[in-house]
Amino acid sequence: MLPHERPPLAPADLNRINPAIWPRTSTRTDGTLTVGGVDVRELAREHGTPLYVLDEDDVRSRMRDYATAFAGSEVHYAGKAFLCKEIVRWLHDEGLGLDVASGGELAVALSVGFPPERITMHGNNKSVAELTRALEVGVGHVVVDSYEEIARLGHLAQELGKRPNVMIRVTTGVEAHTHEFIATAHDDQKFGLSLNTGAAAEAVRRILALPQLELVGLHSHIGSQIVDTAGFEVAARRLTALLVQIKEEHGVVLPELDLGGGYGIAYVEGDEAPDIKELADGLREIVTKVCTDAGLPVPRLTVEPGRTIVGPGGITLYSVGTVKDVEGLRTYVSIDGGMSDNVRTALYGAEYTAALVSRESTAEPMLSRLVGKHCESGDIIVRDFHLPADLVPGDLIAVAATGAYCRSLASNYNYLPRPAVVAVSGGRSRVIVQGETEDDLLRGQL
Repeated sequence: MLPHERPPLAPADLNRINPAIWPRTSTRTDGTLTVGGVDVRELAREHGTPLYVLDEDDVRSRMRDYATAFAGSEVHYAGKAFLCKEIVRWLHDEGLGLDVASGGELAVALSVGFPPERITMHGNNKSVAELTRALEVGVGHVVVDSYEEIARLGHLAQELGKRPNVMIRVTTGVEAHTHEFIATAHDDQKFGLSLNTGAAAEAVRRILALPQLELVGLHSHIGSQIVDTAGFEVAARRLTALLVQIKEEHGVVLPELDLGGGYGIAYVEGDEAPDIKELADGLREIVTKVCTDAGLPVPRLTVEPGRTIVGPGGITLYSVGTVKDVEGLRTYVSIDGGMSDNVRTALYGAEYTAALVSRESTAEPMLSRLVGKHCESGDIIVRDFHLPADLVPGDLIAVAATGAYCRSLASNYNYLPRPAVVAVSGGRSRVIVQGETEDDLLRGQL
């Protein structure tokens, strides 16, 4: 149901902060939003807008939630959601592992001394340089994605005198109920080796033929923004069938099973997010049952949450620039950022919750569209929602649940500098990623 088709909102509804969507420490204080005990007006004055704001207590608490719920299993944070040095430090403190998908992400982790044995290296086209560095520093696992990579990794391992732990990314054919661009387990896409065509079984044969590689398990990732375990159950059953085939054909019992991540969060009213303990119990029960039924020992389980750890604890703070009413349709509210700091709406129609946060309003709701300042008609952050009718330039708007994939996917389109990232906790804010300047934009140009 579209916003203009829903029952009318009362002015008080526009001031409500839903704890399922906003960071855990969010409150309204005298009408103004505070996060981590810091007033958003103070954040705007000190750091400017647009501004990514990350609730440190929220993010750390979600790391602990996963560590507790999956005790006895491995929890590796998916760094692609958002990665910086400070996030890596939090992961280290809270005892989680880390998944990286490029040499750059690996460099971030190593730069602050994160233990390489707690790192898993992903990627569908890892370069020789990336694989070499991963071998040299001793990453815990390399997840192979193609026959070429198996040969490449085997050659490099032999040259360097290393024997890395290897997992095979298996395309299980499970259709996750999500957007086409973030569904990753059907056969017709770039990731993994197909179970249906026999490519995954052939990958097993090729790895076992190389004594310099240690095959330790299978990996699967069925998509993103998934809110139930049904797809994971199907994937686990299909992976277990492959484990049985490996045992029967090669006499090898693989000790590890990685079911990936992709767990969803709440972005708008009515969205459901999985309970972490229920998710953990459900996945363990699934893996235990299917392996027991197949007569296999239960492998060590690994999960790879990203969005569910960092997404809900982030907001993006904007200043209103213009308010343009299109009579009979809606009001266009232009902010000082846009698709360069959040491309998800333009990329695959993501939905968000946004609110006036610099003051409380008793004005009537107006149907609004939150748009950026880029030269694109598709430069939309929130397509249709309600804001108070007394909105004026200079007001602060916050968009909730932007901690995942917004800064990671940010660009310099139209030569806009990427915003700073600040962490808030205990009434204080500190910059953890500096905002860019015009000098940064021009650096490197000859």
